[in-house]
Amino acid sequence: MSASPDEVTAYQALGGRATFERLVRRFYEGVRTDDVLAPMYPEDDMEGAVERLTMFLEQYWGGPTTYSETRGHPRLRMRHAAYAVSPLARDRWLQHMRDGVDELGLPAELETMLWTYLERAAFSLVNTMEEP
Repeated sequence: MSASPDEVTAYQALGGRATFERLVRRFYEGVRTDDVLAPMYPEDDMEGAVERLTMFLEQYWGGPTTYSETRGHPRLRMRHAAYAVSPLARDRWLQHMRDGVDELGLPAELETMLWTYLERAAFSLVNTMEEP
């Protein structure tokens, strides 16, 4: 369902691509130095990871559908199944996302909406209770 010309989508309200790029770049600044998360991301494809997450978040929030057009259905659990996503990994992921969200300076209702989704997504991807 698309918005009528008078309606503002969540993607637009959040600030569009620029907001998601800022969030994701700040997130990966933290990931690069995180002893738990960094090994899950190939150093030689960090820019690819940045682009994929940016496209995913854009699409989720009502922006361009470039993610699905280039990568197919998101299938988040399947795409993360190869990685040991423990509660510690989840918490570290959320910590770096929190840093990014805080730097966006969004109005409270938009920040809550975005953060609620990120928390829910992170908790849904936990696939092991064994810590690294």
